[in-house]
Amino acid sequence: MLSFLWSLSNSALTLAKAMSLLLGGYSLSFVGVSIFIAALTYITYKLLSDHLQKWFEMKPIPGLEKTYPIIGNSLYFKANAGEFFNQILEFCDTFRDEPLFKIWVGPVPFVVLFHSETVEVLSNPVHLDKSFAYTFLHPWLGTGLLTSTGKKWKQRRRILTPTFHFSILTDFLEVMNEQAELLVEKLDKLAGKGQFNCFSHVTLCALDIICETAMGKKIYAQSNSESEYVKSVYKMSDIISRRQRAPWFWPDFLYYFFGEGKEHDKTLKILHSFTKKVIQERSESLSHTESDGESDRGSRKRKAFLDMLLNTTDENGNKLSHQDIQEEVDTFMFEGHDTTAASMNWALHLLGSHPEVQRKAQQELQEVFGASDRPATTEDLKKLKYLECVIKEALRLYPSVPFFARRLGEDCHINGFMVPKGANAIIITYTLHRDPRYFPEPEEFRPERFLPENAAGRPPYAYVPFSAGLRNCIGQRFALMEEKVVLSSILRKFNVEACQVREDLRPVGELILRPERGIEIKLEKRGTPTSAN
Repeated sequence: MLSFLWSLSNSALTLAKAMSLLLGGYSLSFVGVSIFIAALTYITYKLLSDHLQKWFEMKPIPGLEKTYPIIGNSLYFKANAGEFFNQILEFCDTFRDEPLFKIWVGPVPFVVLFHSETVEVLSNPVHLDKSFAYTFLHPWLGTGLLTSTGKKWKQRRRILTPTFHFSILTDFLEVMNEQAELLVEKLDKLAGKGQFNCFSHVTLCALDIICETAMGKKIYAQSNSESEYVKSVYKMSDIISRRQRAPWFWPDFLYYFFGEGKEHDKTLKILHSFTKKVIQERSESLSHTESDGESDRGSRKRKAFLDMLLNTTDENGNKLSHQDIQEEVDTFMFEGHDTTAASMNWALHLLGSHPEVQRKAQQELQEVFGASDRPATTEDLKKLKYLECVIKEALRLYPSVPFFARRLGEDCHINGFMVPKGANAIIITYTLHRDPRYFPEPEEFRPERFLPENAAGRPPYAYVPFSAGLRNCIGQRFALMEEKVVLSSILRKFNVEACQVREDLRPVGELILRPERGIEIKLEKRGTPTSAN
């Protein structure tokens, strides 16, 4: 190792002299280049020594047979996102009797956790920081609530938590009902006409909901089925996922010279232009309202998440900067529509595949709504206990976020194995949720698992669809409310029939778990409900 570094230093010096000659032999240039090369050598030394230290410290942890220094296991990862996801699941199956195993993504070590007792390590607040893999989300989402670390995350979480208070979520219910009604009207035209892919219909509904609740702007995505924003979200997710598992493209200069850097920036421009325009319009609208002395008295004006961000101050009384607001809006636009849309689509497939479960859910809806077509209230949603179990069981089988990762903030022992500080822990939610100790016959769709009497005594880290520990999802109540509203609206009007068996779905685990070929269903009208006040 030392001889390698010595030869590297000699090579660096030779390079410095050569560059000096090319620059005309000026001693100042030579000194500058020499300092640059020396700094580069020192950085290389630090990186290599840190890498080798972790390599030897983690050697006792079970891992893949063919692992090489620097490149790790990366050469064996499948390029296709669906195949890569299946590969990770196969690794989990191979090491199912081990408490954990390791993989090296280039020079970065990951310990893979998929048992509740090992995932519980995340309960320690020292492990709050997100994994290195989240770095590639920074150009898109900045360092907002999803990707920030340390003091900034704690401060931002404290500021944003009140915006998800129950009373504020109740205001959003009106939007959810309106958009769910539009979705039902669209589906009504497809009912009784054979199978169709419902994935985009549900996704556009979720996008309309998040745009109006998060940014206070109607974008009429359901009326414009070719949403450039949605296409760009999918494209960016795919681009980032590919880069994460290809360490040779981690350096920016290689990524832009040989990789998808230009395509990345082109897609990023579409995403940021969309949210920047809305933030600017909303900010100007609020300024105009304040300058005119308007108030919310009389006709109460519904506030959007963006309105609250624009008026939020930190502990020093300072308002959030434009960049701060952009980070959070981009984060909630992505997380607030893509995850929820995927979850609702998986639920529709499962309901359509299990008529007996669908009948129970519809019976509950009949008890709550009768023959009325009135919009759902908060009291209605509280009564939909079985539908909530359906949603939770769908999230167990098909978690919207199939894996997430943290950086370990200190050395820790996990079931007898020492994992060093700075290593990354990746939690495979998809596998964790299939532990037969807590979910007997785990591949079966059984919403009753989440009835209170059946869930009692289950370890809290056996089921983590909204992440785990202090960094759990701040918007999980919002998501559950939206799913109840949309799914109840569909089930009150239609009977759903799935047109795919599970093997046809081919889940693709990128940033979000999606079916490779969409969700094909048939709808039949249930009869005409009557209006009620």
